[in-house]
Amino acid sequence: MTIQTPATVTAFIDTVNAHDERGFLDSFADSGFVDDWGRVFTGRAEIKAWSDKEFIGANGTMTVTEASVDGDTVTVIADWRSTHANGLSKFVFVVDGDELASMTIREG
Repeated sequence: MTIQTPATVTAFIDTVNAHDERGFLDSFADSGFVDDWGRVFTGRAEIKAWSDKEFIGANGTMTVTEASVDGDTVTVIADWRSTHANGLSKFVFVVDGDELASMTIREG
């Protein structure tokens, strides 16, 4: 079974799984943010600093197990594996055209 996500989210997941830092950062709109369990990182510099330790820098990979779309909001349940943390996580993306306005991470 193939789980379908919009092209913007699919490209983002592929970029994460390739550990492509530049592609990861370029996925976000200029005003984009990451909300990682209530810790909010806004803009490229803050997102990069967080990611260097906990996301791309931790060699993270996402294996999508579920996905749903509601307008510009895409919810993905993925098995997250990294040197920082592991387990099912819920990623909620707000898509703005071909960029991400936000990514919110919670327990899956």
